[in-house]
Amino acid sequence: MEFHITIAGALPDPGAVEDAIRELDPAALADADPAGRMLRVATSVNAAELVTLLNRAGFPIAPQQVEQLPSICCGGCSG
Repeated sequence: MEFHITIAGALPDPGAVEDAIRELDPAALADADPAGRMLRVATSVNAAELVTLLNRAGFPIAPQQVEQLPSICCGGCSG
């Protein structure tokens, strides 16, 4: 699933965000959008788990900051 997380202040380091999520999803990916106001996260965890993991790692976000995008998965890489 892909999520967009709107950040009001300074963006956290995407690598640190990936580290926090990899507790449950070793393949998680994160990056910052060029405008610097949003994190993009690709992970298999759901929105509630994502919020919990990021808060636990010291990145305080509220559930309303997280937008789950519709899936664009074709299923081709899952075997």
